[in-house]
Amino acid sequence: MNARVLVVEDDLDIADLIRVNLSELGVTIEHAATGDKGLSLALDIQYDLVLLDVMLPQVSGLDICREVRAKKPEQAIVMLTAKNSEMDRVLGLELGADDYMTKPFSVRELQARVRAQLRKVRMLAKIRNSPAIDTAILQIGSLTIDTNKHIVELDNHALELTATEFELLLYLAKHPNQVFSRSQLLESVWGYHHSGYEHTVNSHINRLRAKIERDATNPTVVQTVWGVGYKFNPQGVMA
Repeated sequence: MNARVLVVEDDLDIADLIRVNLSELGVTIEHAATGDKGLSLALDIQYDLVLLDVMLPQVSGLDICREVRAKKPEQAIVMLTAKNSEMDRVLGLELGADDYMTKPFSVRELQARVRAQLRKVRMLAKIRNSPAIDTAILQIGSLTIDTNKHIVELDNHALELTATEFELLLYLAKHPNQVFSRSQLLESVWGYHHSGYEHTVNSHINRLRAKIERDATNPTVVQTVWGVGYKFNPQGVMA
C-alpha cells in the first residue's frame, strides 16, 4: 500500500502485534509509546493513518484526537478502546475519530479497517492531485458539494468536514429521501460491516448535523427514520 501509519500505543505487545500484521499490507509503521510523543509526531509529520489508543501515559488519546483533528481536519484517525469502555468510544467519535476498534481485535478486522481508511486517503489524494477538468458539483438548494475539490458549501459558506464526514454527506445526498440503516452506511461509507459498531455512524451523523443543520436539535437535512436509520431530505436545504 506504500502508506505511513502512526501507532500510539503504550502496550508494547499490542503495538508489536499491529506492526507485524500491518507490515503484511506493505504499510510502514512508526510507534509512539507515550501520549506526548504520539501527539508531537502526529502534528509534525504527515501520516496516512493514526491508530490511537485511548489510555496513554502523559497525554490521553482523547486529547490527542481533539488536538490533531483541530489542526489537521482530514487526518484519518482510528481509536483503540477497551471492550467495556463505551464512554471512551463515544467521546472519541464525537471528538473527531473516523472509526474505532475494541480490544481485543482480530487480525483480519484490523487489516480490513486499515485498508478501508487507506482507500479513502488514496481517493482524497487522487482528487487533490488530479486537474479538475470536469468539475463534478452536486447542487441541492443552498448546499454545494464539489467532489473534485472535496469542498462543501452551505449558504455560500465553506464547511470544514473531515474526509469521512464528506463521504457520508455525499453518499446520503446522492440518494435523496432513501432511508439507510446504520449497517448499510457502515458498509457503503466505511467499507466494512461489523455488528456492534453502530456508534460510528451515530456519532458521525451528530457531527455532520452540527455543521450543516440550521438547528441541530431539530434536523431537517439529515433526518432520523425511527427504527430504520437515516435519510437525506433535499427540502431541508432548499433556499
